[in-house]
Amino acid sequence: MRVGRLADGRRGEGGVRPGERLLNSRAARGAAALCAGALPALAFPAPSLWWFAYVALVPWMLLIRSAGTWRRAAADGWLGGMGFMLAVHQWLMPSLHVFIVVLAALLGLLWAPWGVLVSRLVGGSPSVLRSVAAVGVVPSGWLMIELVRSWEGLGGPWGLLGASQWEVPPALRVASVGGVWLVSLGVVATNTALVLLFAVPAARRAAGACLVAGAVAVGAMVVWAPRPEESGSVRVAVVQVGVVEGPGSIERRLTHGEELTRGLAGRDVDLVVWGESSVGVDLSRHPEAADRVAALSRLVGADVLVNMDARRTDGPARAGIYKSAVLVGPDGPTGDRYDKMRLVPFGEYVPARALLGWATSVGKAAGEDRLRGSEPVVMDLPDGLRLGPLVCFESAFPDMSRQLTKDGAQLLVAQSSTSTFQRSWAPAQHASLGALRAAETGRPMVHATLTGESAVYGADGARLGAPLGTDASEAAVYDVPLARGTTLFVRLGAWPVYGALAVLAVFFGAAGVRSLRTPAPESPEPRARTAGGSPERPGH
Repeated sequence: MRVGRLADGRRGEGGVRPGERLLNSRAARGAAALCAGALPALAFPAPSLWWFAYVALVPWMLLIRSAGTWRRAAADGWLGGMGFMLAVHQWLMPSLHVFIVVLAALLGLLWAPWGVLVSRLVGGSPSVLRSVAAVGVVPSGWLMIELVRSWEGLGGPWGLLGASQWEVPPALRVASVGGVWLVSLGVVATNTALVLLFAVPAARRAAGACLVAGAVAVGAMVVWAPRPEESGSVRVAVVQVGVVEGPGSIERRLTHGEELTRGLAGRDVDLVVWGESSVGVDLSRHPEAADRVAALSRLVGADVLVNMDARRTDGPARAGIYKSAVLVGPDGPTGDRYDKMRLVPFGEYVPARALLGWATSVGKAAGEDRLRGSEPVVMDLPDGLRLGPLVCFESAFPDMSRQLTKDGAQLLVAQSSTSTFQRSWAPAQHASLGALRAAETGRPMVHATLTGESAVYGADGARLGAPLGTDASEAAVYDVPLARGTTLFVRLGAWPVYGALAVLAVFFGAAGVRSLRTPAPESPEPRARTAGGSPERPGH
């Protein structure tokens, strides 16, 4: 029996290092891929290790680099993607139970081609040219995954890697130029360059040069990108009722909201914002409830933006439950109403209910599909302030806040409720999205929730004042500076996505041309047979 060197350069039986033997095991390699893919979740709230995002992909990419075959690289990408989706959405487990594993496995398939791409560009001993290409192509492949899974039907853009940088001022400046997409590109590019720096000695200079070039580009954006100009301020009150459950919760929630709002009398507020589902009846059909909110508006001297979660009839074909932001003034509802357009899969509707309706029996999926609105709405306050309302996870979609800003919104307001996920990472993750949307648009944003976490952000994405945690039940007042001017993201939109598509098109086009120009290997001459023998065993 041949025994090779052991630890510290020593090898075990057959000359194989123990670590290599471990990674050659399907089970061990699969577990390693799952764990490596889950690491980036630590960069998001609640851990909020934002700096970790710049190295979190390195173990996963090193594992893919050792794959050896494209099938194994695809499997590493798939399992790592599954681990990432499970870790970032682990707070959904109490609601979806085993179904979250099924969803993660399906969405994880998006990373299988990315695994092959990483193996092709970073595996083996890449040339300097291939190393430089990797720093552009690998992040572009990652961005395509983020783009595809940003579709509402696949869960929406929750957990985009760039969103982990919500509290980093230079990253927020980058977001004002190219949105969260450009931040994601930068984070993945950094990870790719670090893999080359540590694992490919011949590419270290090229990787180092790419890191320096990236730092210079970020510095240039920080210095020269257009900045919002302050143009007055508005005094906004956020009313966070807290968790109200059990029999009569609709009436008790409204009553508690009234109590908290009365405490704002004399505080000279310009707008009062309640959280999602703060009103459980249709105000147009329940005038007594509308009168109660109008009385609060008269008392505090400001309009109240409430959120109705109620059954409503808008004609024979439009009867059902809507989530609606409704502005109420001293004389009652002003007529400004926004119906939520993008609904939470399984939480507010079940995609392909005829096929997937069984999910309601294993978790807390919606028993009845909510109805959706048809267009964004900008609301006008009496003092001229223009509001851009969003509801719940709509604050995760960069295009929605961008459109509201283009339509003239001066203040973005997201009404949310994360009461189902109080003791999880979800409330902090949701609140952090407001920083990205504010920085992207150059407009301040109010993230008002029913049960926490509520937060307010300035036009540069910096948090204003103290947030209201999930244990808070109170009304807080924030002085919010307004801003004018247009960010490059509002002007140009998601241009990094189109840039990534162009990079991938050039890469695959060049690869195709090379394959056409490379001659096929010639077939070897057949070995001559000897009399009475064979090529393998001559003479027998």
